[in-house]
Amino acid sequence: MEKKEMEEAEVELVFPPSPTLTIGIAINGSRESKYVIKWALEKFVSEGNAVFKLLHVRARITAVPTPMGNLIPISQVRDDVAAAYRKELEWQANERLLPYKKFCTQRKVEADIISIESNEVANAIAEEVSKNTITRLVIGASSRGMFTRKLKKNSLSSRISARTPSFCTVYAVSKGKLSSIRPADSEMNGSIKDDSSETSFSSNNSSGYTFSSQTELGSVASYATFRNGDMSSRPSCAESGEAFSRNSSLRSLPTDQRSSLLDQICTSDVQTDCFPSECQVVNINFELENLTTELRHIREMYAVAQSETIDASRKLNSLSERRLEEAMKLKEVSSKEEKAKELVRQEKEKSEAARREAEHVKESRTAIPKFEWEEIVLATSSFSEDLRVGMGSYGTVYKCKFHHTAAAVKVLHSKESSRTKQFQQELEILSKICHPHLLLLLGACPEHGCLVYEYMENGSLEDRLLRKNNTPPIPWFERYRIAWEVGSALVFLHNSKPKPIIHRDLKPANILLDHNFVSKIGDVGLSMMITADSCSTSTMYKDTAPVGTLCYIDPEYQRTGLVSTKSDIYAFGMTILQLLTAKPAIALTHVVETAIDNDNLTGILDSEAGNWPVEETKELARLGLSCSELRRKDRPD
Repeated sequence: MEKKEMEEAEVELVFPPSPTLTIGIAINGSRESKYVIKWALEKFVSEGNAVFKLLHVRARITAVPTPMGNLIPISQVRDDVAAAYRKELEWQANERLLPYKKFCTQRKVEADIISIESNEVANAIAEEVSKNTITRLVIGASSRGMFTRKLKKNSLSSRISARTPSFCTVYAVSKGKLSSIRPADSEMNGSIKDDSSETSFSSNNSSGYTFSSQTELGSVASYATFRNGDMSSRPSCAESGEAFSRNSSLRSLPTDQRSSLLDQICTSDVQTDCFPSECQVVNINFELENLTTELRHIREMYAVAQSETIDASRKLNSLSERRLEEAMKLKEVSSKEEKAKELVRQEKEKSEAARREAEHVKESRTAIPKFEWEEIVLATSSFSEDLRVGMGSYGTVYKCKFHHTAAAVKVLHSKESSRTKQFQQELEILSKICHPHLLLLLGACPEHGCLVYEYMENGSLEDRLLRKNNTPPIPWFERYRIAWEVGSALVFLHNSKPKPIIHRDLKPANILLDHNFVSKIGDVGLSMMITADSCSTSTMYKDTAPVGTLCYIDPEYQRTGLVSTKSDIYAFGMTILQLLTAKPAIALTHVVETAIDNDNLTGILDSEAGNWPVEETKELARLGLSCSELRRKDRPD
């Protein structure tokens, strides 16, 4: 019973509960880091209670970049700017390391990222190992050949292994496989010793090392047997040394002393050439395995590159085809563009030709035909008194014929310079306008101040209203039509572009009638064009000396000298009242207004015109009174 309890106690001592392992994995963000993490997870996750920490060292910040691409030493920038830049770099580093943390999460392993800022990678990792009590450290190691291994003692992985605290075991991994191990001191110190079986063993060498257990002694014996036994049954040098160091108190010795002791044991009572030959075989096999792995990896990379090359070739062919198609489309578009440009050019030429032709037609249309003075003298029988049909303040009118066509020639009094100006103005205006109720200009003889008009057989409206030479009266409905025709001609003149035209001397004497009593406004010699100002009111004015005939002149024009389109409206109102009454214009507005107020309009109407419609005539009379208001603003447009 006591023996069983002792065995259980011994078992409990030999196999204590495994403590929590803190495993550090040094990563630099390269592809090799993923292999290092994968190896560490496969190695230590199965051991159970393990905490993983991903260690990453980034260079210290010595300068801050500017928007112009320059670098400013960090000592010369503000603290808040340096802190913000440092925080941004830390965030970028964490973003680069995030895929490794996700890789651990996919394996259902929690891992913390520790980002360190330092220019000494080995020292920084050693400090983090001490700070976080990391007992296992996994680092990446560059692939090395057998003949170059000794030349790379100062590699980064070697420096990390040398500076890592002794309580931590360092594993160097290359391409997903373990490359080397630097054991911790705790592993070299061995398990709990059996005091009852402790035995002393003294080497016959000068070092005087002591082995405290049979196990340790057995390890040494095994190592010695490797030297003296059969080559086929010998363990490898690495296996013997590993077994020896795993079970002996030599683990507490420094590495150089332990190696010296092993060399002394190996060289005693055996041939000196056996151990190096075995080590060389092991190294060659190890290198061969590494080369095989590298070759397989290269083949895989070659296959991937070949596949990518094929895909790239296909894409290149596809892009070439698309390029040809796009080139054809571009050529087609360019051809269409050239055709469109040519079409535009042709259309421009046609438009320009049409414009020139229109201008030519316009010039030929507006150009006043010229009559020779001899033609006019011959047509008027040397200005015979028998052919004279009227005389005005600016000239005399004669009836004549040109090429069997009746016409009226107006000869201005050429001795007066003002009449010459009046003639040029009348000629200019008549050459620009054409309306069925404006007197048509047939031609002119500018050298002698003659204007040739169409001949109006029924003379002026004034003569017909006064029944000169016992002419028959004009019926009331013809008078209605004449009022409308005169109004339409005024609207045309007042809406002329680009400038409105004002007649300034509208009266029944200047309204002529043809053989069908169609009225036309003549004697536009006093007409003038005024400039329309878009910024002014709808009524336009021009300052000039009062011109026209008394009783038909706008009172405001007579008082202020400002002429406008409403000056013609005043004269039009007086003409309407004369059409209704056939009375002189003097005080006519007062007579008509009084008659309307007394409901006696029919008493002043021209009874010889027939039976006037009462209501329509009243409306027309009110329109005439409205047009002949004393103030312009009271007149209609």
